Amino acid sequence: MTMLEAGSGNRVNTSPRTYEVRTFGCQMNVHDSERLSGSLEAAGYVRADGAEADIVVINTCAVRENADNKLYGTLGHLANTKRHHEGMQIAVGGCLAQKDKNVILEKAPWVDVVFGTHNMGSLPAMLERARHNGEAQLEILESLEVFPSTLPTRRESTHSGWVSISVGCNNTCTFCIVPSLRGKEKDRRPGDILAEVEALVADGAIEVTLLGQNVNSYGVEFGDRLAFGKLLRAVGQIDGLERVRFTSPHPAAFTDDVIDAMAETPNVMPQLHMPLQSGSDRILKAMRRSYRSERFLGILDRVRDRIPHAAISTDIIVGFPGETEDDFAETLRVVEQARFASAFTFQYSIRPGTPAATLPDQLPKAVVQERYERLTALQDRVSGEEAQKLVGTAVEVLVAAGEGRRDEETHRLSGRAEDNRLVHFDVPAGGAVPRPGDVVSVMVTRATPHFLIASPEGGVLPIRRTRAGDAWDRAEAESCAVPAPATASGIRTVSLGLPGLRPA
Repeated sequence: MTMLEAGSGNRVNTSPRTYEVRTFGCQMNVHDSERLSGSLEAAGYVRADGAEADIVVINTCAVRENADNKLYGTLGHLANTKRHHEGMQIAVGGCLAQKDKNVILEKAPWVDVVFGTHNMGSLPAMLERARHNGEAQLEILESLEVFPSTLPTRRESTHSGWVSISVGCNNTCTFCIVPSLRGKEKDRRPGDILAEVEALVADGAIEVTLLGQNVNSYGVEFGDRLAFGKLLRAVGQIDGLERVRFTSPHPAAFTDDVIDAMAETPNVMPQLHMPLQSGSDRILKAMRRSYRSERFLGILDRVRDRIPHAAISTDIIVGFPGETEDDFAETLRVVEQARFASAFTFQYSIRPGTPAATLPDQLPKAVVQERYERLTALQDRVSGEEAQKLVGTAVEVLVAAGEGRRDEETHRLSGRAEDNRLVHFDVPAGGAVPRPGDVVSVMVTRATPHFLIASPEGGVLPIRRTRAGDAWDRAEAESCAVPAPATASGIRTVSLGLPGLRPA
């Protein structure tokens, strides 16, 4: 839209400024980025959708290896872009911003805004201040300003949503910097969580993932140690919600009432992410992980006793300071025995500010690399053997958009099974095509360590059209500026194609 500049015939472009959010890190960062996008859109910005954005927001991670190198490399590329893009602004937030504070502005003075994990809602105001004052804005709060889930959201998926049940962590793992960046655990009230889940379902979502640094310690702030199991059961009763997931629990606080809630709540999915970190009891003690390998394996046994088809995934760190070959052999033993469906494996690297950073016996890179390769080879074998057991079985797949990078080449679509395995499936030529958010029933024909291949049993793909698929249709229609289909309440927006203003 344009307007006449006062006192002249020149036109000034007042079209909305565009934005792009780039996310580094974990699911918590992904969820935070949805909140950042929602706050920007509530302030009048619009998504760039592939075009060069007026505002680039980088939501950083301080946990992953080379996080700072990735950030400053990205900022270096953006510096050149900014020189040729008048009025462009760059904002950096998240865990690395919380940790490094003014270091970012010292290393990259072309950045306009730096904000922390506790004040995401301040981003629009800080961008405007930076533009008005002509100087960078830095605001790092040491405690939570508003709970992230109270901020507006721009969800990346119409069929799935993230819901934070807590932020922060009360554990003191020596390798982890999260507690110092996100603070002590703060729990949301159950009623607020349920209200957000109900709102997501009303908006078309049929799958929700509950998020927390340690979800099974939920309730510690208001004195109910059984709160998480109760919350799972309550979320499971929400009408229209088909799939409930959660991440991540801590083995030390994982109790049988949670296993019972998982087994007895039909829409809680048969999937569990349980971080191991190391199979060596000596290394677990050095990590300040308050469990040992026997307890960990016992939890898996009890989960599989109640939910035999559960797929269990994990996190493992290789090369923690002082790890011996015998310690590493213990990790391999536990991995072999645990039969994980998948594992996120990491090579230990020093994180300044963590207790482990100053421990003696830091391992040479070559030793860590060699052990890492042995671990991933073992886990790939185990994952492949476990996946092979599914060949010839039927799976229900929630169709996704963009899960399969080669789907166009293979003429397949992709989605997630109930146990969260990635499934690529064939769509018969000339048949109906499911929408993202619809559910299909297919037979597994081939298995690999990282995904399944499936096909319909007959010549027709069984498709269950869902409210989530309807929400996808509405979102696509709105993005193309065409009349949207009717909502669940029957309300339909109709455009008659008439001009809003008479021509002069």
